[in-house]
Amino acid sequence: MYENYGLFIDGQWRAARDKRVIAVIDPATEERIGVVPHAGPHLDEALRAAADAAGSWAATPGWERSKLLRRISDELRLRAEAAAEMMVRECGKPLAEAKGEFLAAIDQFDWYADEARRIFGHTLAGRDGGTKLTVQYRPVGPVAAFTAWNFPALLPARKIAAALAAGCTVVLKPSEETPSSAFVFADAARKAGLPDGVLNVVTGEPAEISRHLIASAVIRKVSLTGSVPVGKLIMKLCADGLKRLSLELGGHAPVLVFADADPVAAAKACATAKFRNNGQVCISPSRFYVHASIHAPFAAAMAESAKALRLGSGLDPQTTCGPMINARGRERVESLIADAVRHGATVLAGGARPSEFNRGFFYQPTVLDMVPEATRVMREEPFGPIAPIASFESFDEAIGRANATPFGLAGYVFSNSLSTANRAADALDVGMVGVNDMMLASAEIPFGGVKESGFGREGGQLGILDYLEARYVKMRHT
Repeated sequence: MYENYGLFIDGQWRAARDKRVIAVIDPATEERIGVVPHAGPHLDEALRAAADAAGSWAATPGWERSKLLRRISDELRLRAEAAAEMMVRECGKPLAEAKGEFLAAIDQFDWYADEARRIFGHTLAGRDGGTKLTVQYRPVGPVAAFTAWNFPALLPARKIAAALAAGCTVVLKPSEETPSSAFVFADAARKAGLPDGVLNVVTGEPAEISRHLIASAVIRKVSLTGSVPVGKLIMKLCADGLKRLSLELGGHAPVLVFADADPVAAAKACATAKFRNNGQVCISPSRFYVHASIHAPFAAAMAESAKALRLGSGLDPQTTCGPMINARGRERVESLIADAVRHGATVLAGGARPSEFNRGFFYQPTVLDMVPEATRVMREEPFGPIAPIASFESFDEAIGRANATPFGLAGYVFSNSLSTANRAADALDVGMVGVNDMMLASAEIPFGGVKESGFGREGGQLGILDYLEARYVKMRHT
């Protein structure tokens, strides 16, 4: 598909003048499957297109924007099968997961097709009979959106759909490792009749593109999904121009399994969530605190579930766990496991590269038991197939350890006690909590974190607010 796409600017596909390209690698085979161009010489063209289209798109009635978003979702459904297969080749996740993700991305366009018609202001009574006070919402203006590789359809969709619904134009920079979904969105938008310049897609060197776009006076709002270090850098760049900013950054989600929970059922649910996308998920459960009274059966069931997963190419229907995205990520996982073992942790499952693969960035789903709190894997986001387990004795101990990191994206609780579940959910210092359920993300919920996991929300009724400015008007009747 890369042969058909280049840069999408002002409603047209363009070949890059810069002959430099970035290779896209299949992580299951380490083979090059395509290239994407460097947008450097074209960034001002993308900015100009977004600026030129901003006024007319902002003035387009919400009902009309709604119709266009719905048509985009219809076009995306026609492309879902092929897009999911290409996603697998780029990031390695099993085909079933890729299909589910692409459908979830379409849900974002469906949801915001409705929200485009519901941008409500409000009116207040004046302090005297001759005045009326009105609060209106207006689009913030052109948006620079940056997304990560691990959910190449869902992450861009959250930003594009909300921004378009609000009346903002967009310059999107997808991950150069997994760009094809963004190309599909652009093509679907063009076919659906989205006006030229409203959505633009550029690829290339992340640092070059982010610095150029954020420095431009055209860009009024920046949205990033990425790591904490990258988020801090983007925030510094935004400070010079006082840009509006929303950040969805890394997490290190604690899981609290209380004594009244079913340890085997909880372990199976945790394994399913932990090893989805090979643990390369920002809300992946990544620290498992289990009450000492049920610790042993939980750990045994978790290890058994990990061993039952089948590694392989995501295009193989028998595969339940694909490769990691690159060698760098795999090497980091190996270093975290080695550090935990040096500190006394026990490997219950995995812990090595699988011998049956001589190519691809595969690593065995790994369960570690009795992991000390001082290990790196309990302090740093692992972003890989590692499940570290520790035990606790009291409620306060569990909450204290769960909240001890600078992250605050998601947390999970397993308990059959309504009182315990409510207390734990209230006490966790995170943006999202799952109680006896680990599938948090959906179009209708506000997705986002606190502390160093970022700020702002994507999805749900709140998601559109990050792309709107409130304006107050006081009118005196004469």
